[in-house]
Amino acid sequence: MKYAVIRYPGSNGDRDLLNAARKAGGEAAYVDYRETTLDGYDGVLIPGGFSFGDYLRSGAMAGVAPVTQAIRQAADENKPILGICNGFQILTEIGLLPGALIFNDQHTFVSRNESLKIVNNNTRFTRGYAQNEDVIYPVAHGEGHYYCDDETYEKLVKNNQIVLTYNENPNGSRNDIAGIVNTSGNVFGMMPHPERALETLLGSDDGMKLFEEMTQREVYHV
Repeated sequence: MKYAVIRYPGSNGDRDLLNAARKAGGEAAYVDYRETTLDGYDGVLIPGGFSFGDYLRSGAMAGVAPVTQAIRQAADENKPILGICNGFQILTEIGLLPGALIFNDQHTFVSRNESLKIVNNNTRFTRGYAQNEDVIYPVAHGEGHYYCDDETYEKLVKNNQIVLTYNENPNGSRNDIAGIVNTSGNVFGMMPHPERALETLLGSDDGMKLFEEMTQREVYHV
């Protein structure tokens, strides 16, 4: 699997994502936000950071970048797309995932290792985990509160789109939601950083399973 790592002005998780994909046995290359095609790539990784300085609101300006249409096309082609932190915010901005990410309830930036639960291991991204397995991923965000209306939440539950939840909610996200997939199961957005959980020396290697699963071409049939 060859992944495009999208780089926006202000991205700061791009190198970590590139390293994660390669460490897991896949291929990855940086793609500038001004590109208009993602031909030749099997999937897309959208990193964390502060795209365009988070002006207007997080992910808003990235949502109208030239590469956006190519990301939508990749989603339509059933290619795996992973958006982490700011990448999750971008995916909601461009309509590939429902809901929105708003300011943390405490209105403070949260940066620490967080305990989470894999509540849906039947996805392209989480098949390497046990159902309800606890994992440790770092979080680093000021606008990580996942918000959606009642109708949207009911659809998320009905379609089993909630993939990851916090064991101790750090930001006020609805029902502890930390990550969701689209109805097709190929677009995954999450606030925690599995790409920063690849080494026990750094506190956790729980993120490796996710990237190892993503680099297995036979899983994706592309």
